[in-house]
Amino acid sequence: MNTVFSNTFTVPENAIDVNGHVNNITYLQWCIDIAEKHWFAKAPKEFHSTYFWVVLNHFIEYKNPAFKGEKLQIETWVTSAEGVKSERHYKIFRKSDNKVMVNAKTLWCFVELKSQKPTRITEEIRNLFI
Repeated sequence: MNTVFSNTFTVPENAIDVNGHVNNITYLQWCIDIAEKHWFAKAPKEFHSTYFWVVLNHFIEYKNPAFKGEKLQIETWVTSAEGVKSERHYKIFRKSDNKVMVNAKTLWCFVELKSQKPTRITEEIRNLFI
């Protein structure tokens, strides 16, 4: 069973674009932000200064618009962590009616900070997230 990490928040004014709804790039930033929060919440502290993740690609599907002041929930979970790559999924939905705003996934690469080279995801890390 994949562990879901989530956060609920209110859409701020600075997330709204000229069309009056949340900017597409903002959704992507929220996905990256929740992935980082999940990493820092679950990974042992000594790993925070030894390893980091870089994005290899994103897929994002915009389903419905969100507006200033709405309460949204973002959820993320890891579906695979093999070799140096890990796939993470996201869902952003409105709390009031559970309407999905965004479904997304990101392929991440695990990197050792000192060498700046991809490094194999350990069983310890895999077990924390999957």
